[in-house]
Amino acid sequence: MRVKCVLCDKIESIENESLQAKRLRNRPIHTYMCKPCETRITEKTQERAETGNFNLYRSKVQEEEW
Repeated sequence: MRVKCVLCDKIESIENESLQAKRLRNRPIHTYMCKPCETRITEKTQERAETGNFNLYRSKVQEEEW
């Protein structure tokens, strides 16, 4: 399967039977990112998190009591 990176528009091919290919086919909201872009974003995010000025907004998980 041929896929295109969302950030750098690089075209790559992945296996048709891989889990990632299945997700891209069945759920169009999922997007593909090549490995260099993925590692670059991961590194930049970790650098921002280490500065202390980075806030990650996640919804609070509410446990249901039965």
